[in-house]
Amino acid sequence: MTLKIVAIVISYFLGSVSFSVLLAKMLKGIDIRHHGSGNAGATNTLRVLGKGPAILVLLLDVLKGIAAVWLGKWLGGDSLWIPALCGIAAIIGHNWPIYFRFRGGKGIATAIGVLATLCFLPALYAGIIAIISIFITRYVSLGSLIFVILTPAILLMLPTYPLTLFWAALIICVFAIWRHRTNIKKLIHGKENKLGNKGEKRVV
Repeated sequence: MTLKIVAIVISYFLGSVSFSVLLAKMLKGIDIRHHGSGNAGATNTLRVLGKGPAILVLLLDVLKGIAAVWLGKWLGGDSLWIPALCGIAAIIGHNWPIYFRFRGGKGIATAIGVLATLCFLPALYAGIIAIISIFITRYVSLGSLIFVILTPAILLMLPTYPLTLFWAALIICVFAIWRHRTNIKKLIHGKENKLGNKGEKRVV
């Protein structure tokens, strides 16, 4: 039991490493949370720093999720819940990072890594639909929401997957919807920033 708790705690600390904040500090000497949309994630990194840093942030954030799940598999024994909880802990760390005064991102890239490792095919199906929606609408937030909503829905429709994974995916979905509540309001009112826009200027 001790090792399982250690795995979850380590996963939170791993998730708390905000690569967008670190890269913005290294490359421009700024706090990215004070620029663009104010979010510490890959999309805002694209707006503020450009394509190269954004791709790097995306990959590193995805890898955080993958590493957390594998840590849970390594230390969790036969339990399905420990890898899932490690993945959720990494997402919580990304959203509320202890190293950066608990002001982080929205956790989608890390959630991609977590869900792709826990249930690859459902995450892949949901991801394809999400990417198509982003390509058509240019709303990254909409695609993100589609991904986290569809993944547990697909898991529920596929009886070969244990319910543990459905509940884990549903928890991740709830976190994502909560973090995107402002984006949802903007989408409803047609005020959400599209991919390629610089976004609102943020002053903190």
